[in-house]
Amino acid sequence: MPNHTIKTPCVGLCSTVYGDLVCRGCKRYHHEVIQWNGYTAGEKQAVWQRLEQLLVQVMASKLEVFDVERLRQQLQDRQIRFMPHQSPYCWAYQLIARGARVISRLDAYGLALLPEFRERHLADLRDAIDREFFLLSEAHYQRYIAPSFLKDAFGPALIAAL
Repeated sequence: MPNHTIKTPCVGLCSTVYGDLVCRGCKRYHHEVIQWNGYTAGEKQAVWQRLEQLLVQVMASKLEVFDVERLRQQLQDRQIRFMPHQSPYCWAYQLIARGARVISRLDAYGLALLPEFRERHLADLRDAIDREFFLLSEAHYQRYIAPSFLKDAFGPALIAAL
């Protein structure tokens, strides 16, 4: 397990360079990707918290973490990077993202799929989780961020007229 902290949500699959408003890799907004190195610690923490909340929402709808210590130990044994201060549901995401093709029994990791997902292949479920996480991030962007960008760009009068 690397002893350095994870400094950015980036996973090396940036789609904002292709014009996406929400990165398909890390799920940050385009302006967050661009301005990340200029953000204060508080601004970075706010982004991390939003990403964690959205990911936990998706993960908790698919599985249960029933043994946090077993999950932590398995991640450490397999040298899968995770952020110890985040929710164990985020840890579960890291595990599934990296091991979906080789994990045969989730209970060995302290995890159990909810009944409606037990018949799905873990790799397919991983892809569905990633899509849902992206769609939720995109919806959050459209609801809370895009309107203020429009207001800043075009002025409140034009937005009110729309």
